[in-house]
Amino acid sequence: MLDDLIQRLADRHPLSSGEVADAVQSLIDETVAVEAKADFLTALARKGESTGEIAAFARELRARSIPVPVDSGTRQQDVLDVVGTGGDRLGTFNISTCTALVAAAAGVPVAKHGNRAVTSQTGSADVIEALGIRFDLTPTEAAAALHEHRFVFLFAPAYHPAFRHIAPARKLCASRGQRTIFNLLGPLLNPALPSVALVGVPDPALCEPFARVLQELGLRRAMVVSGHVPAWEGEPPAALDEFSTLGPTTVAEFHHDRGLAVSMFDPALLPLQPAKLTDLRGGDREANAQIIREILAGRERGPKRDAVLLNAAAALFLAGKTESILEGWERAGGLIDSGTAAATLAALTRPKPVSA
Repeated sequence: MLDDLIQRLADRHPLSSGEVADAVQSLIDETVAVEAKADFLTALARKGESTGEIAAFARELRARSIPVPVDSGTRQQDVLDVVGTGGDRLGTFNISTCTALVAAAAGVPVAKHGNRAVTSQTGSADVIEALGIRFDLTPTEAAAALHEHRFVFLFAPAYHPAFRHIAPARKLCASRGQRTIFNLLGPLLNPALPSVALVGVPDPALCEPFARVLQELGLRRAMVVSGHVPAWEGEPPAALDEFSTLGPTTVAEFHHDRGLAVSMFDPALLPLQPAKLTDLRGGDREANAQIIREILAGRERGPKRDAVLLNAAAALFLAGKTESILEGWERAGGLIDSGTAAATLAALTRPKPVSA
């Protein structure tokens, strides 16, 4: 089956919904060779995933996931996810995780969905674990944590049991330097079914089609962004899967009451400090966890803080907490400087009381 689909992709033919269903069935079949799965994922990435293909994959995989029973009160406030798809290979610290914690400090219910590192040194699950935030929660416990703390981390393998049969192929692709559709699918498979999302992608050309997929899947509001990184130290320009403080960001945005629009956001509108890519670089999970602690405590006040403030500003605007990104920038800085963001992290990392 996968051999036939690989040939269709090599011939530049898009896959139908039925073919995607067949592909997913083969990908989760443990009797299918890892190399064949990796070759299929590579062929799909090289062709370029269409909006229809991404949406069809998302539907097939969501149907196989374990849902989170979010209570109606929390659901009415709109649940937010802040996530980068990965794949930019620029080695930045976990900006989206820090951004999500700032948004939670503002009272936004944040259900962050993620995994351990696949194409980066430190994945969101790695840094969440290093921070001491629990993610070994049952779906019911996760829903309760979201209600109580306004933040929960949903570890993808716990909610997508079928993924254990796909992970070896993803790792093989990563070892070849090849991203896969699963880098794109993560934000679409959140089992809490967020209605608002700030999603970063590693290619500006993906912003509009990815936003259309989110629309098709029923989100109320979203921004899909890809930030420009100028040439540095002999390296060519690149794209960051976040809002960039280093150059303009391509933004595909929609709200439930108006259509999708694509624009460019100029970071010069904000009081940014001079920075280059190396200023945003992270390290291993412990190093990145410490960066996040320093930012949330207000001790890190350089370019890393700026990156978080910009992305948090967009998240707060999407969540309806502010009227503009500029207002969001000021609100995010206030949440950090007042100690509210650090208190949010402390509450999430506080040991659970032992019953008598």
